Amino acid sequence: MESNFTVNMNEYLPLRDVVFNTLRQAILRGELKPGERLMEVQLANKLGVSRTPIREAIRKLELEGLVLMIPRKGAEVADITEKSLTDVLEVRKALEELAVQLCCDKITKEELKELHEAADEFQRILKTSSDVTEIAEADVRFHDIIYMSTGNQKLIQLLNNLREQMYRYRVECIKRKEAHPRLMAEHAEIIRRIEEHEKEKAAEIVSRHIDNQAEVVTDVIRTKHGE
Repeated sequence: MESNFTVNMNEYLPLRDVVFNTLRQAILRGELKPGERLMEVQLANKLGVSRTPIREAIRKLELEGLVLMIPRKGAEVADITEKSLTDVLEVRKALEELAVQLCCDKITKEELKELHEAADEFQRILKTSSDVTEIAEADVRFHDIIYMSTGNQKLIQLLNNLREQMYRYRVECIKRKEAHPRLMAEHAEIIRRIEEHEKEKAAEIVSRHIDNQAEVVTDVIRTKHGE
């Protein structure tokens, strides 16, 4: 295994979470490539840990769609496919349209202030950081405020479950710097529609936001596959 990533110990996190985060970053950054085998013994030796946290991390990565378990072969890094992208985004679009409509009715002044701050922070990080995962986390925080403002725990739970499967596509979109101005503009437009309590318009902007993300990632997939 030639990848040069290393484990970054965090005294506040359990070892299994540190290993999971390390492998996840390696996949999202392309240090572990699609189709590459994830050998428990080799990874354990490389990261200086036992096989147990490696096994637990691989199981979680499979839930995120970052790893595939192949019968009689074991785990390997999953490729990004248009089908998996479409499946995830169809569900995300329906849930996020509902979330932003509920948000228009229920968001508090404090939450609206947090949403503005999250949009500003996303813009700042987008302009100053080259770490795609840091940018992706800032994007997640923006959308999380909308989810939480709905007060609908079932909806929040569904969106949180979907978040892990969305993460890889979010990162792939963010890697395309030409998409950054549109991302910032769409965040601003979403906030404006929420402030005006324009439920239908807010849902339209969210739908377009997701469609544009799908367009970028589809182009990434087709470029990778030489289409």
